[in-house]
Amino acid sequence: MNASVHRPPARGTQPEPRRSMVVCGVIGAAVMAAVDEIVFHQILGWHHFYDRSTTGVGLLSDGLLHTAELLALVAGFFLYADLRRRDALAPAHAWAGFFLGLGAFQLFDGIVDHKLLRLHQIRYGVDLTPYDWAWNLGGLVLLLTGVVLGVRAARLGRAGPAS
Repeated sequence: MNASVHRPPARGTQPEPRRSMVVCGVIGAAVMAAVDEIVFHQILGWHHFYDRSTTGVGLLSDGLLHTAELLALVAGFFLYADLRRRDALAPAHAWAGFFLGLGAFQLFDGIVDHKLLRLHQIRYGVDLTPYDWAWNLGGLVLLLTGVVLGVRAARLGRAGPAS
């Protein structure tokens, strides 16, 4: 069997809006985790994922976060490729899911990890208020962008294809 042979999608394949949104939501959360880990943990060195112990434990926690983020990216892209292969991707829903994933990760990190669990703060030795506001408002903007795109995608889906 030649793996490079492209098979056309099955007749009657329908887009899968919910699956497109969930799959791209996973990708969005993983991308935001990568941005957080690369920019704030590695480049700026402002914090580790877990800062309530030694530097070694902090680095280990960053490695575990990086592992989880990479696994989510790989799984998400395999699922995305499957949607594309079966011609079942609903692009408008996928974009909504991507932004929902970005915003959900950012807000979860800012509210749960930073404030409720106190695993780490954005920075140390400075007034956290402007950082917290910027972090959480940025997440809220991303999440609301996903909501708006999701509502628009649902309306387009209900309207059906243009005649």
